[in-house]
Order: sequence, then C-alpha cells, then structure tokens
Amino acid sequence: MSNSDTKRLSRLTAILTRLQTKHLITASELADRFSVSKRTIYRDIRALEDAGVPILTEEGKGYALMDGYKIPPVMFTESEANALITAEQLILKNKDASFVKDYTDAVNKIKAVLRNNTKNKANMLSSRILSGQNTERVRTSNNLSILQLALTNYNLVKIKYYSPENHQTTERMVEPFAIYTTKENWLLIALCRLRNDYRAFRLDRIESLSVQNQTFVPHKITFEEYIALIEKKCL
Repeated sequence: MSNSDTKRLSRLTAILTRLQTKHLITASELADRFSVSKRTIYRDIRALEDAGVPILTEEGKGYALMDGYKIPPVMFTESEANALITAEQLILKNKDASFVKDYTDAVNKIKAVLRNNTKNKANMLSSRILSGQNTERVRTSNNLSILQLALTNYNLVKIKYYSPENHQTTERMVEPFAIYTTKENWLLIALCRLRNDYRAFRLDRIESLSVQNQTFVPHKITFEEYIALIEKKCL
C-alpha cells in the first residue's frame, strides 16, 4: 500500500468517526480539518457510500450518518489512551460526584477495547499520575449529569437555591444555558425566570432540583455574548 493510500485510509476512518460524533458536518469543515480540497472530500464521501456506509446528504447543511448506524469500536493509540488516563486522574478530584462517576464509567468502557499491552500500560500510568487538587476527594454536588441533560434537551429545571449572602433559600424556575467550572466546583448559568435575567448558580448551593417535562425556546445568545454582557454590567 502506497503512502498516499495509507493517508487516504486514515482520513476515511477519521471522517467516519467525525460523522458518528457530530449530527451534521459540512464538506468545508472536513476539508479544513484534513487540509484537503472539498473535491477530495466529495470523493471520500462517495468512497464511504460505495463501501456501504449510509451517509445522508442535506443540501446546504452537510452530511450525517443514518440513525441507528454503528461503526465498530474505535481503537486508541497508546498516546490517546494516556491522554484519557491523565484526564481521568484530574476528574477524580472533581467535586461533583455524578461527573466523576460518569467519566469513570466511560473510561472503563474505553479500557475494555484497548489491546492488552496498551491496557496494562494505561493502568500503570493511572497509578503514577497525581493531582494536588482536592486531595481529600470532597464531593460537594451530585447534579452535574442531570443538568447537562436538561441543558441539551432544553428542559426547565426547578431548583431550591441557598444564598449565603442573606442566608435564605429561594425556589427558582430556570432555563439552563451553560455550565463552567472553577476550582473543581461547577456553576450553572441559567435564565432565572424569577429575576428575568441570567444568573450563575453554584451547584454545591443547590439544595434540590427537579427537571420539568416542560421545555423552553433555545437561547439565541452565545456564551461569548453572555460573557461580554457580564463584563458590561461590571463596568
């Protein structure tokens, strides 16, 4: 097999992986990602289709895999496995219990498909990677996974939130917008219907929450625009 054939096979595999991980992807995105022309991407898509991969083309939007189509488990290189193991050791120090559990479960599934030699090296590396943060592994929240699902499915969430400034607990109906982390704690950015404005809620101060069946209209503001709005208020 020539070097060009090897490169193309690697690119076809990478394209298939990206199609599986994204709902829609354009020829321009793929061309930029692999530093080739769009014409080359068109040929690659046809090659995958000829090989029996059910690729759907949405005019003006991009390519997607047919619902329900699965590709065989992805094989990881040793360097890729090491990156995941290193990230795991950092995440084990996170203060949200649900996030730690979900990531640990995911890494265990990944380890299951590693070659034995790579798996042994990954297990050895996990015992040699240390983080000085949250050394006692204190867990201060357990709602990150639930809020992630509420955010991506546009579900309203009712929360009871404790404010240490006035020592009060208030009930809020919020529209999850974004999530970010600081010092191993997590904050939910949401449109608070009580205040009719965006607010940041520390997850460790949410005393209870319930995801509602009711959905909300997706926010048109981007996270960058939200940050700019906050900075403007602070001026």
